[in-house]
Amino acid sequence: MPLSLYNTLSRRKEEFVPLDPSKVRLYCCGPTVYNYAHIGNLRTYIFEDVLRRTLKFNGYNVEHVMNITDVGHMTSDADSGDDKMETAARREQKSPWEIARFYEEAFFTDTDRLNIERPEVTPRATEHVVEMIELIQRLEANGYVYVTTEGVYFDTAKFPDYGKMAGLNLAAQQTTRDEVVTDETKRNASDFMLWFLNKPTHLMQWESPWGPGYPGWHIECSAMSMKYLGETFDIHCGGVDHITVHHTNEIAQSECATHHPFVKYWLHGEFLLIKKRDEDGELVEEKLSKSKGGSINTVQSLIDAGYHPLAYRYFCLQAHYRSELTFSTDALDAATSGLRKVYALCPDNDPLRDDEAAFASARTRVLNALNDDLAMPQAVGLLNSYGSYRLWVEFDAVLGLDIAKRSCRPEEELPADVLQLIEERNAARKSKNWAASDSLRNDLIALGYEVGDGPQGTTVKKHAL
Repeated sequence: MPLSLYNTLSRRKEEFVPLDPSKVRLYCCGPTVYNYAHIGNLRTYIFEDVLRRTLKFNGYNVEHVMNITDVGHMTSDADSGDDKMETAARREQKSPWEIARFYEEAFFTDTDRLNIERPEVTPRATEHVVEMIELIQRLEANGYVYVTTEGVYFDTAKFPDYGKMAGLNLAAQQTTRDEVVTDETKRNASDFMLWFLNKPTHLMQWESPWGPGYPGWHIECSAMSMKYLGETFDIHCGGVDHITVHHTNEIAQSECATHHPFVKYWLHGEFLLIKKRDEDGELVEEKLSKSKGGSINTVQSLIDAGYHPLAYRYFCLQAHYRSELTFSTDALDAATSGLRKVYALCPDNDPLRDDEAAFASARTRVLNALNDDLAMPQAVGLLNSYGSYRLWVEFDAVLGLDIAKRSCRPEEELPADVLQLIEERNAARKSKNWAASDSLRNDLIALGYEVGDGPQGTTVKKHAL
């Protein structure tokens, strides 16, 4: 079946037809590099990586752009609060530039660990201020902006389609948006900042036709995406939290500057949730963020807790990108166990090895699942049901689990400490000391071994994870 994707703009699945048959132009909102990315953020990047890989699997060339936000993203995601870069600079007693480069490198280290392919272009906001100023000037010339003592605003009342993707009621929004109004001359609650002024203590400033200041978060993505992908391009991705503010504002400013559609397909990934107890002691689910999630909320904390990053990637593939996913160590344990079973497959035990017709039929079913709006749970379920090493390896081009590299490893010679634990466990089992046997089994598992019991006693095999 042809590739179909759920378009947030139309609220339905649509057959994917690129504007240019020779190339798919894809833009994804990148990280704000003021702290380590948490695993909730990274679920979105895994979904976008699956999309990129699926497009390539279907034979498309992909030009993928992902921005690096290193100025202008306020703590509210709108225009109120502090610049996240400035907040981090104060927290760590470094310059915003030092903060940005450090956490940008950390972000790409994490995405590499998760086998997330790097985009072709990763522009930094601070290196594209000229393009942002030029885009604001186009909006000004078209009559969509006004200037106050606080900055240059986009006048949403002049764009009748404002909020069309989010289904916003603009009249109601004027009084219901929860934000701290910092400029009393702001005309409408939904108006948003294109260029901040009157911030003399802000550490990152540029000259502009309106005075020294810095760009708003929303204008950054429009300016950078259009520079590298054109004024209309195929796909724009991000998290569902971007729909009502960030992406709504991107559409408004871009289409008012160019007078034609900005993006053809909009795709959004759902939240990663965690369970917490509320003040009444009841378990509730809430969005995972940098400040929430307990001891495991970054890739490094996953590793420190004994989990492989690819087990987290496999865990994310268990849910559709448009469905919420609840994170727990139990779920991550189950994903780890499931992935180890995949790595245990080899060509010699492939049930479809000698049946080309059955393999072709199975391949079609898995591909149809992928092409049905990236239905990864169905695709993974089919792959598990077939148990075909060859099938897993072929679709690993989309899964990104390093199956060929991690499967069918030759048996390694066991180190002396492991042999000693095996000997002690065999002795414990012979004397029916089951408590000691279980304890020694756990010790072997902690060292990264699968433990079984055969006719010759304890058997162990090194995990691929």
